[in-house]
Amino acid sequence: MRNIINVVLALLTVFFAYWLYNTIREPIRFAAEKSKRGDAVISKLKDIQSAEDVYRMVTGKFAGNFDQLRDTINNGNIALIKLTADPNDPTNQDKFVKSVTYKSAKDSLRAILMHDVNLDSLKYIPYSDGKTFDIAADTLTYQNTLVQVVQVGTKWKDFMGEYADPKFKKYDNFYDPEKALKFGDMNSPNTNGNW
Repeated sequence: MRNIINVVLALLTVFFAYWLYNTIREPIRFAAEKSKRGDAVISKLKDIQSAEDVYRMVTGKFAGNFDQLRDTINNGNIALIKLTADPNDPTNQDKFVKSVTYKSAKDSLRAILMHDVNLDSLKYIPYSDGKTFDIAADTLTYQNTLVQVVQVGTKWKDFMGEYADPKFKKYDNFYDPEKALKFGDMNSPNTNGNW
């Protein structure tokens, strides 16, 4: 009888040790995965944000889909305008010579980011098994002025994998899998990110 009690106590000890280990390990793994996955998505959003800025330099507006964004950056040019004083104007007032040169949009994006970007895969959310970012662009009357607006983002649940469950809120009060990680705003001329 005593041996049976010892075996049961040993099994209970192993069970509780394993349970305690998992209780400690789960929040640590969640925090590490949230940080790793969130950083990858933010990095991709920053690349898209820079691509949208270059697109706007070429077209004067934001891209409403990734095909437009890719095609314009691959094939478009940014006009660089230089104004110099007219050498034939002795008074040097109000007369300028305008010279226009063009720079490839793709080269401009590379210079801004300081690395190459695969424009074909820009739309895909990291860690999401092929899901794409939501993208929208439009015009909006803001303070009596017509302005261009853009918004690109995704919900945390789209890239958090097994941690997309709302039960993980218990480890991070600010974590909400339904909340979007995004830049821009369709209701105001703001291209800032919410990270």
